[in-house]
Amino acid sequence: MTTGRPTDGDADGGAVSGLGPDWIPGPDGLLFRRAARVILLDDQDRVLLMRGHDLDQPGRSWWFTIGGGIAEGEASRQAAVRELEEETGIRLDAEQLVGPVYTRSAIFDFYAQHCRQDEDLYLARIASDGLGELSRDGWTHVELDVLDEVRWWELDELRAVEIEVFPAGLVDLVAALVPGWDGVTRHLGLAREV
Repeated sequence: MTTGRPTDGDADGGAVSGLGPDWIPGPDGLLFRRAARVILLDDQDRVLLMRGHDLDQPGRSWWFTIGGGIAEGEASRQAAVRELEEETGIRLDAEQLVGPVYTRSAIFDFYAQHCRQDEDLYLARIASDGLGELSRDGWTHVELDVLDEVRWWELDELRAVEIEVFPAGLVDLVAALVPGWDGVTRHLGLAREV
């Protein structure tokens, strides 16, 4: 997620109210960042997701893929493995990622800000034996405020949840990857998640 420390903003267009330095004003006036996410499957074809909420919408929560902002000078693939480790304690090498299998753009509200994020989504697989407990040790204080849980989902079980899941259609997107990736990066378009 990488939102950094909350700040009050600065005069030269840096971080704004709770959003980290990876969020900058974009040409369309929205706060913008690039992000890298991981669709992580275990050997039972379960997908690892996080559930979070926004502080200004505490009654609304949603499930989403692991990942966050790409730091300045950081490659997308490196950001994906860094975010995976920070958010779950799971360490992978960048070479263990496949893809990006999907790309997408999303417009959403976060920390009372209207934001746009361009995402690269990678696929990775791990064995569940010996994985151990997931760790929150790398969470920032913002993540501790807005992230509620991390869990493995069977796809049929995930299809039945009543809260939002991002990206939209995630179950079908993941199901298409279970037999393996065909080598084609698919752009999922622009989602308006407000």
